[in-house]
Amino acid sequence: MESPEWWLDRLYDQLQSRTKYVERMRSYCSGNHPLPTLPDKARSAFQKLLRHARSNYVGLVADATSERIQVDGFRLGGVEVGDEELWRIWQANSMDADSDMLIGEAVRVGRSFALVAPNPEDPATPLITAEDATQAVVAYRPGSRRVRAAGLKCWLDDWGGLLMATLYLPDAVYKYEAPAPKSGAIGKPKWAARQVDGEAWPAPNPLGLVSLVELPNRPDLLGEAHSEIEDVLDIQDRINKTLIDRLMAQEFSAFRQRWATGYELPEDEHGQPVEPFRSAVDRLWVAEDSAVKFGEFGATDLTPYLKAAEADVQHMAARTRTPAQYLLGQLSNVSGEMLRATESGLVSKVRQRQRPLGEGMEEIARLALRASGDTRDLERLEVIWHNPEFRTEGELVDALVKMSTLGVPQEALWERWGASQTEIAQWSRLRNQAAARVMGGDMAALYGPKPDGGGVDGDAE
Repeated sequence: MESPEWWLDRLYDQLQSRTKYVERMRSYCSGNHPLPTLPDKARSAFQKLLRHARSNYVGLVADATSERIQVDGFRLGGVEVGDEELWRIWQANSMDADSDMLIGEAVRVGRSFALVAPNPEDPATPLITAEDATQAVVAYRPGSRRVRAAGLKCWLDDWGGLLMATLYLPDAVYKYEAPAPKSGAIGKPKWAARQVDGEAWPAPNPLGLVSLVELPNRPDLLGEAHSEIEDVLDIQDRINKTLIDRLMAQEFSAFRQRWATGYELPEDEHGQPVEPFRSAVDRLWVAEDSAVKFGEFGATDLTPYLKAAEADVQHMAARTRTPAQYLLGQLSNVSGEMLRATESGLVSKVRQRQRPLGEGMEEIARLALRASGDTRDLERLEVIWHNPEFRTEGELVDALVKMSTLGVPQEALWERWGASQTEIAQWSRLRNQAAARVMGGDMAALYGPKPDGGGVDGDAE
């Protein structure tokens, strides 16, 4: 019980059971939806139309959420500004970019993962890597949704054709390999210890914690996480079915169906009727008999199809709290107040999603500082999120000026403005340097030289 082999089999089975869900959510978000169903006789004839009958609204829903969730830095303890050392580690691992991918993946498929490890070449800069939801899984202690008991990363090595697995336990790291399973194979992989040159087996875990961290989206109390589009897939399928019905109506109505009465069909030498007319844009039907009448059927009205698709899109927008301008493009020349009102639901949803994702980001940051030997109080660590509200510069400046009159620290105002932690640190140093020069009697540092080149008192320097 709880041996490395027991954890390996348990987590591998759990990872395989999740893969189908992850791949389904990912396929929908990328626009690779299941094709709408048609009668068997019509399927082959309309296969090309079927491929055209997909409009990726769920991808917009996921993007509208993830694009507003952005990590701007980390704050330690009661410090007003972001921690420069932690942000240096974060950027050294390209996590200022990869964190966006982690958040986007969690929003789309329900969860993503990050792995923290000591860096033997540079102990002050530990390694942080983003991991895919089909290659990583974390198990928690019974009764807890936060204490990690074990973690597994499993991937297929394309070079060697082997299935690789790394098991992370609090006291050690176990590495395994197995022949790649064949398609449709039943049974567990035949794992064997994977030896790495210059490394003991098992390798010690210097962090003393499972260094694989999960970032869940919409978690529940049972430990499950959910994709942002999970409950609107049926609406997307309805939209696609309406689109194929519309395309079929357009295909049949490209040339209106014509009819003729009072015309006697000629016969061939075998006595079989011969079709005398062929419809085309450059052909004219003519009959010598004045009793013959021609006509055409009316074109199919596409309005019901368009309204049905629009109604489903509106249902999706309401369920996911996605503004109409994202899905329908209906807003134009609206005031800033109206625009904020339409986005209030999305902003509230984004702030709610930030909290569970932030717990994972904070744990990644703690492990990184721990791996670098930082002994500061890591429990008082929080993520600095980018403001999910979109405002014009005039509105934002006006709001910041009013906040400054209430005594809000300048660093917090810069943060609300959207400045990066690097910019805030640079601006703080420039302000402190200017203040030091003022204290030394250099008033030009406060007011600056006059345009005519004179000093602050009007005399030439």
